Amino acid sequence: MKNIKYKDLNFAKLDFERTHRRGYSEAVFCECKTNDQLIKIFSAFQENKTNVIGTRANNEQFLELKKHFKNINYNEKGKVLTLINTPVEKKGEIAVCTGGTGDIPVAEEACETAEFFGSNVVKYYDVGVSGIHRLFDKIDDIKKANVIIAVAGMEGALGSIITGLVDIPVIAVPTSIGYGASFNGLSALLTMLNSCAEGMTVVNIDNGFNAGYSANQINRKIVGL
Repeated sequence: MKNIKYKDLNFAKLDFERTHRRGYSEAVFCECKTNDQLIKIFSAFQENKTNVIGTRANNEQFLELKKHFKNINYNEKGKVLTLINTPVEKKGEIAVCTGGTGDIPVAEEACETAEFFGSNVVKYYDVGVSGIHRLFDKIDDIKKANVIIAVAGMEGALGSIITGLVDIPVIAVPTSIGYGASFNGLSALLTMLNSCAEGMTVVNIDNGFNAGYSANQINRKIVGL
């Protein structure tokens, strides 16, 4: 481990070897970082010809970075920045489903992450349990995916229902969307953790990034990469 190289920027130490060690490059958590810090971080990645993804980024940060990196992209809903220095071919398919439109920002973070690391994504938004016929109308298409991400707030039942209908991996993401008794996503998290639908994996509240990352790992293994 002592021989593994990293880029020391004093305020940050960039793990350039992560791609070789784990197969995927390091992500940048943009929240709480200054514009100057982000410029230095993204510049270092670009010099190393490494793709970089930034999560929890705001529009002000994007506009500042755009001045320095013309090919940077920003998903405003998902708050995700991506700078592609080496194109990645997308393989397989991940289905991303949401209970309601309020869950879309977290779902978009998952989508951007999965696509960034090399997976095709198909979106099925607003297919929650309050109008479950909407889910049943799309379930045959959803089953074509290698992995499913189910994003839901309120009581968080979507993941359990989908898992009970399919024979492929499901990653459930609780969101902080909901009224007072949802406790900012805790209710959905506990529902998902206590699910009796076997095989459903659960990530942390609003953690679309981890869901997209994990789904991509599974998808890429299935397609033989």
